[in-house]
Amino acid sequence: MPLIKFDLIEGRNDAQIRTLLDAAHEAMVQAFQVPPSDRYQVVTQHRPGELVLQDTGLGYTRSADVVLLTVVSRPRRQEQKTEFYRLLTEKLQVACGLSPDDLIVSLVENTDADWSFGRGRAQFLTGEL
Repeated sequence: MPLIKFDLIEGRNDAQIRTLLDAAHEAMVQAFQVPPSDRYQVVTQHRPGELVLQDTGLGYTRSADVVLLTVVSRPRRQEQKTEFYRLLTEKLQVACGLSPDDLIVSLVENTDADWSFGRGRAQFLTGEL
């Protein structure tokens, strides 16, 4: 049940956003072996100038199509993380035409006690999940 937050510069239509979400979910399912029904995604769109994402001195060229993904997830192995980055980049390039230079990912780990899916319960801790 990783939670994926997408920060985008406004301008994409609904179909483009859905394609972006679908491609990211496919990469998540493949890399982290989560069930396909485990889908938690949030999109926040920003006016130009409200999202400043430079290249950290790596020589990347960012465009108005830049995507910042924040992934909140239970701990994952390093191999799973690198596979996720690779698959995500590949799928977004194929499905959305997104340049690899326009994708930034930050993975934030938490534990089972940090999730409640409703009803005031910690389903991982209670054994419901």
